[in-house]
Amino acid sequence: MNIEVVKSKIHRVSITGSELNYIGSITIDEDLMDASNLIEGEKVHIVNINNGERFVTYVITGERKKGEIILNGPAARRVAKGDIIIIISYASMPFEEAKKFKPTIIFPNEITNSLD
Repeated sequence: MNIEVVKSKIHRVSITGSELNYIGSITIDEDLMDASNLIEGEKVHIVNINNGERFVTYVITGERKKGEIILNGPAARRVAKGDIIIIISYASMPFEEAKKFKPTIIFPNEITNSLD
């Protein structure tokens, strides 16, 4: 039996922008992606602390050291610049492996979205 567990989590970052006229996705600073063990194209769940919205999209790599967290496409309607969000990805694995698995969770500065 496989179960889904949290694989990666970026806890509390701020939205730096949105682009409604885009195919879809979330652009994340590549430094944050590396630190949280996320890859381009990976499915992520977004939780908006400000308004309670929860939705699913996929990751696009943003420029390093920019602190960008940009919602693109229809998801742009579910956030406002400055909103605080949590980004979560999950992995499916055998039950016994899941009991030992440790997710990668990072806590960036939610004002600058940096790891400093």
